[in-house]
Amino acid sequence: MEIKAIGCEPLQLKRMHVKDGHTLKVYQETGGYKSLKKALGMTQDDIINEVKASALRGRGGAGFPTGMKWSFVPRQSPKPKYVVCNADESEPGTFKDRYLLERDPHSLIEGMLIAAFALGSNACYIYFRGEYNYLIDIMDKAIAEAREAGILGKNIMGSDFSCEVYTQTGAGAYICGEETALLSSLEGYRGHPRMKPPFPAIEGLYACPTVVNNVETLTAVPQIIEMGGENWRNLGTEKSGGTKLWSVSGHVKKPGVYELPMGYADLEKFILEDCGGMLHKDKKLKACIPGGSSVYIMNAEQIIGKKVLMDYEGLVAAGSSVGSGGFIVMDESVDVMESTKNLIEFYKHESCGWCTPCREGTDWLNKILKRISEGNGRPEDAQLMLDICDNIEGKSFCPLGDAAAWPVQSAIKRFPEDFKKWLFKNTNVN
Repeated sequence: MEIKAIGCEPLQLKRMHVKDGHTLKVYQETGGYKSLKKALGMTQDDIINEVKASALRGRGGAGFPTGMKWSFVPRQSPKPKYVVCNADESEPGTFKDRYLLERDPHSLIEGMLIAAFALGSNACYIYFRGEYNYLIDIMDKAIAEAREAGILGKNIMGSDFSCEVYTQTGAGAYICGEETALLSSLEGYRGHPRMKPPFPAIEGLYACPTVVNNVETLTAVPQIIEMGGENWRNLGTEKSGGTKLWSVSGHVKKPGVYELPMGYADLEKFILEDCGGMLHKDKKLKACIPGGSSVYIMNAEQIIGKKVLMDYEGLVAAGSSVGSGGFIVMDESVDVMESTKNLIEFYKHESCGWCTPCREGTDWLNKILKRISEGNGRPEDAQLMLDICDNIEGKSFCPLGDAAAWPVQSAIKRFPEDFKKWLFKNTNVN
């Protein structure tokens, strides 16, 4: 498992290989909590403006500008305000946040405290996916260390600012990666998404103003305060600032977590050189999912020789998106129809059942793909699945519907031969 930076100095990965990097002692020895001290001497507006200048965009999948999200929280409110970290890393193919939580928990605490100070919040919550339960012990120890050192609790670092950080685990539901479903679960209710508007910045946790950011987003904040927003942005591109973590798995020789500057110049080079190339010498690159299972799958023709930029704009232009940064590489041994079937089984299982398009749509996609895999496919099934996807996309209550529809649409359109050999199995049609 590789954990390294390419094309830049390691920032979020700089403590990954440091002995005891998860402890307060080592964190402070390597510059930790200096950004918090600096932030406590700044105004709330100054901090938010630095985050805006950084062009930091949400690393959980949506890519919404973080500074803008923070600015939506009302400055004056009779209600308490909350900062919530989305550590419900449930997207298939994504595991970068786990390494940050495991090896550098204090960077998350520092990022959350800076956010809380900027927003006028005195309480932060970290929501872990159920399968990450073991990480709570690591985080709780880090929280205890910080509290004992006067970095958490009352009058942080001798200032007038007081704040606590709490941990909470979910039940392992993919839907709780959606911020409003997460908030419902955090309140003790079933993890159902909520109607928007109102957005969490206005009415979130306990109907109070709330900012929800994921682990990677919040751990970038101390770097931004330390370097300055503009300097951090210049590591990437004007619209996609800073560096980005990618979880790489599949048919490459060097899977792992990689930190790249936004706008890294060549997706092909990243796969075939930086990640060690294809796992099997006799198998060529066939497909890649660059942003976790919920984005459009790319074929080799969209990558080889195309100089695809690895940022939000570059990957959209190439026919996919950054998503959560779950980078899955597939060689010629993969049958895309079968991999799509496995994926839809997941989305069907994880649909909360709240709305008809997602509940019924994922169920029917699952039934059709199962029937195809059993050798009972029909030539018209490809169009039938595309029609079902059209009735899901943009019509579900939350983005889970789109997350199920997009990979199916792109798989059928970009790998027609993988479906054709199944759909025409029982006919004489070529």
